[in-house]
Amino acid sequence: MFRKNDLILIAVTFGSIAAAIVFPEPCQVFSPYPLYLMMGFLFFNFLKIEFVKILKDVRKMALSLFVLSLFKLILLPSGLFCLASLVWPKYTVPVLLLSGVSTGVVAPFVANLLSTSVVLVLMMLVVSSLLVPFTLPAMVKFLAGRSVELSFLSMMKFLAMVIFIPAAINILIRRFSPWLIKKLEKIQFSVSVAIIGLVNLGIFPKYASFFRRNPGEIAGTVLVAFTLSIIYHCVGFLATWGLPRRDRLAGAVSFACMNNVLITVFSAQFFDPLSPLLSVVYMFPFFAMIVPARILDDRIVFPVPR
Repeated sequence: MFRKNDLILIAVTFGSIAAAIVFPEPCQVFSPYPLYLMMGFLFFNFLKIEFVKILKDVRKMALSLFVLSLFKLILLPSGLFCLASLVWPKYTVPVLLLSGVSTGVVAPFVANLLSTSVVLVLMMLVVSSLLVPFTLPAMVKFLAGRSVELSFLSMMKFLAMVIFIPAAINILIRRFSPWLIKKLEKIQFSVSVAIIGLVNLGIFPKYASFFRRNPGEIAGTVLVAFTLSIIYHCVGFLATWGLPRRDRLAGAVSFACMNNVLITVFSAQFFDPLSPLLSVVYMFPFFAMIVPARILDDRIVFPVPR
């Protein structure tokens, strides 16, 4: 069922996308800032996370993280590449790129919104981001026969800026001004949603003319994106079978909320326009699937792990 925060998030997300497409020129003022906005976004979504505890939990969850990363970065994109070659031949490479990218920086926010395990999602975000510079080029070379390079140093710089710096600030505030954490938590959701809107205003203007010129292509690509999102969620549920209930929904979030902004930039350098287009329109199911994911979690009966 819909909750108030769900409706606010969906309204802001799709309203900002529509505004960026209809009024691209005024919205271009936000184009230089998505990376810095995401740093602020993650800072607010790290407020409830105790990173010292996470470091202790990493060893306990090492096997689960290995299995999830194997599914997320290798098995799932390989299977979907084969499926796309049979069902959507022109989408084979776009599907491989989108499916094989790391968990996205918005995933902890979605996990928090769904009241699931933010810790597992955050671990998947870090681990998959460290592995994807090696796995994705290898997958593209082996399956698509294309040679591309995704710089490990660039990914480390990205992680340092977008994840580690907000995390370090969070640790310092928690250590020296714990009272400030409580105050910031009161505005966490409002600020996070506002940042999502501003990020959309910064990303979508440069695609506005393409959206207006190719409505048929857009509609087909959106259909593919929603189909992929459903598959990602279901595989995430199944890959975490036997884990505690909160971790199952977290598995779905870590699989379905990927770094589509990264793959948009990456695919635009090496591939035809359909690859970045699929990554861009994945923003629609990225947020629209939040409510169905919660309903699916509520209605599926899982065995209780021993």
